[in-house]
Amino acid sequence: MSFLDHVVDADAITHPNRYLLIATSGGLNQQRTGITDAVVAARILNATLVVPKLDQKSFWKDSSDFSEIFDVDWYISSLANDVKIIKSLPRRRGKTWIPRNMRVPRKCSERCYQNRVLPVLLKRHAIQLTKFDYRLANKLDTQLQKLRCRVNYHALKFTDPILRMGEKLVHRMRMKSKHFIALHLRFEPDMLAFSGCYYGGGDKERKELGAIRKRWKTLHASNPDKERRHGKCPLTPKEVGLMLRALGYGSDVHIYVASGEVYDGEDTLAPLKALFPNFYTKETLASKEELEPFSSFSSRMAALDFIVCDESDVFVTNNNGNMAKILAGRRRYFGHKPTIRPNAKKLYRLFLNQTTMSWEAFASKMRTFQRGFMGEPKEVRPGRGEFHENPHTCICEDSEAKAKKNSGPRKYGKGYDALGDDIPSDYQNVDDEPELPDPDDDGDQDGPQEKGQFNETGMDYDELTNEEPELEEILSD
Repeated sequence: MSFLDHVVDADAITHPNRYLLIATSGGLNQQRTGITDAVVAARILNATLVVPKLDQKSFWKDSSDFSEIFDVDWYISSLANDVKIIKSLPRRRGKTWIPRNMRVPRKCSERCYQNRVLPVLLKRHAIQLTKFDYRLANKLDTQLQKLRCRVNYHALKFTDPILRMGEKLVHRMRMKSKHFIALHLRFEPDMLAFSGCYYGGGDKERKELGAIRKRWKTLHASNPDKERRHGKCPLTPKEVGLMLRALGYGSDVHIYVASGEVYDGEDTLAPLKALFPNFYTKETLASKEELEPFSSFSSRMAALDFIVCDESDVFVTNNNGNMAKILAGRRRYFGHKPTIRPNAKKLYRLFLNQTTMSWEAFASKMRTFQRGFMGEPKEVRPGRGEFHENPHTCICEDSEAKAKKNSGPRKYGKGYDALGDDIPSDYQNVDDEPELPDPDDDGDQDGPQEKGQFNETGMDYDELTNEEPELEEILSD
């Protein structure tokens, strides 16, 4: 049986008067996890799924709805054999039907949905699960895992305008160079503020990032040195450049940088551009007029970056957030292409001591420390990590994807031996930067919660509309 074969027809198992609504949470890629898992949740509950509602009130404040980012008709039709999906909740007795708002625990298993959600759904007939991100267990029945893949890799497509613009950016990169690296820099002010790390910017930095931190009551003060030692600080743009050069990528390599507004702008980017002069962004590849339909919408701009990063020969991520995980999973599923992640915990000391060693010694240590972080085909064992990052159930049975796998990371440029002669003369230590926490992992919560935490159904009814966003929503895209 093919991976894409559907086992049971949706019409045969969908119960009338069971409607599941989903309110996603966070930025584009965090919401993507919720959109994918919503289909599986509806399947578990044998319910009709209403097209998920996108988060328009989060840190990014993007007003786009589902159909403005994703091809909603394709989403519905391609999953018709798995789950019945409709665009809006029908009216009830001629009136607008207000569903019950609820929230399930993080990593809720199949049994968790049956024990916690189904009794309420049978009583209320329409429920909306709020803040729906990572609310489904990592490990599920094989058929449900395959459904996850059908949604994420086949049913969830960007709209034609986004796809056309994304393909145009990829084409322009290929016109400049047959091969290119894409880097998700994630060095925006919000990321730096939330990380709790210190980047060497003195009182100006403390004041600016401190002002951002004060917007969130739950953002506690942290020890910057401890965060760095524990690998929680992303590399600076300069450190990312030095890492890539030490790994064998020469100054002639073309690099596409996916990023919003970088903290301290050109001053921060200058060292990276010196190391890689062939430096491009969507803003340098396209005109203002071309980007105008997207530029006021953070999720649509993020979608363009997503497309270019997905098509790159090597993808480099400066944190382990949602975009990094989802792209790593896609690149494994569609015939392996490497995703490089900095081993921030070990690289911290290397950058701290870089001025005391030769370039050759630095590069040698860099290659040693990065073993296991280079996106090799068998680097992550089956069953390890988030399913979105390592969709092993689908890969193992998708012969087409297996046939496309290559032998590992490609190297383009001058190679290791030619690196030393064109490293900038100001090669020196710089202060490290922040990485982002993984989503909360409460485990697969099947049983009842402590008394008083939930109502009699074991569910957390969510009546609040203006609650503060959870920290990982801001950090993880």
